[in-house]
Amino acid sequence: MKKLFTLVFLVGSIAANATAVDSLENLLKTTKGADRVKVWNELFRAYINSNPVKAVEYTRQALSLATSIPDEKGMAACYNNLGVAYRNQGALDLSVANYMRALDLYSRLGNGEGVATVKNNLGTVYSMKKNYAEALTFFESSHQGFVALGQTDKIIGSMNNLGNLHSDLQLYDKAITFFTDAWKMSEKAGLKFADPLTNIGNLYYRQGNYQRAVEFYMQGLEIVRKQNDKRSEMIILANMGELFEKAAQPAKAQSYLDESLKLAAELEANFILPQVLKSMASNYARQGKMKEAYETFLKYDGAREKVYGEESSRRIAQMDVALELKEKEDEIESLTMTDQVKTLKLRNAQIIIITGVLGLISAIAVFNLMYSKRKKKAVTPQ
Repeated sequence: MKKLFTLVFLVGSIAANATAVDSLENLLKTTKGADRVKVWNELFRAYINSNPVKAVEYTRQALSLATSIPDEKGMAACYNNLGVAYRNQGALDLSVANYMRALDLYSRLGNGEGVATVKNNLGTVYSMKKNYAEALTFFESSHQGFVALGQTDKIIGSMNNLGNLHSDLQLYDKAITFFTDAWKMSEKAGLKFADPLTNIGNLYYRQGNYQRAVEFYMQGLEIVRKQNDKRSEMIILANMGELFEKAAQPAKAQSYLDESLKLAAELEANFILPQVLKSMASNYARQGKMKEAYETFLKYDGAREKVYGEESSRRIAQMDVALELKEKEDEIESLTMTDQVKTLKLRNAQIIIITGVLGLISAIAVFNLMYSKRKKKAVTPQ
């Protein structure tokens, strides 16, 4: 099975430590307008890797306020954040749709950093969709934008993603150059980015050098645990579980896979399930536990369909609507919402009436057509 490389999604994230979160939530008590939108989006960034449900709630509040003000820059940041959240849930088409909204807004505003950020994120999704030509276009454009802006942390992220793409294209020498340069730049800048290390480990795995792969995985794992980056921890654990399954070390494999699966449930990260469950099924089969292997493979098949099948986007969209309705429950009793409900009912009634009239007209037309044919038939010479 192909290794899941760590793609860098740029949201300008901050560590979700208690001090930062408390400070941001205290700001909500005093900030208004565009400043409040910004705080909500910062809370999204603080929570996206540790509590994605709460993160999405914050950015939805931000989007609602930004739209009403209006604050186009804030709206663009919200759409970018939603693109990240949808991608994490495996809804790639919805992710692209939100990224494109963000890109349109940032482009109209002439916001170079925003444009480069969204292009990077679009590149990651197109890479996941295996549209490598489109991915390369977005990655290269994004990288050029960050270089022009001199933003070291985002240059590192874009180099990491270019490495991923070249690895997908089996240009491994070029890929490892990108990863190594990204890591060196990270160290020089005093930044701790685990992604290049994880991806170097993935390259060694592909080459069958399991010992070197584990060394890099462990370095990356140590960093993400210190940063409380549970999503990246989940990915590294899944990769290590797969590695130890291939290395015929079932006990270690099961331990890492169990940890990854637990985090996947906590983060609602469906996209990782096919990799984890397939590795588990193989691990059971290697031990002769065929019943467990068969049952796990069925789960894998269902998870793969859930993530990559046609129902995925539909289910995410339904969840999206449900969340929006929940957010509106407290407002239903207000006069404004009452008027909106009345207006909606009136529109629905109008639609029903129009539909009924059109149906009646259609029925009359069909009747007239049939009557006309019968009349013509009756006067036809025998």
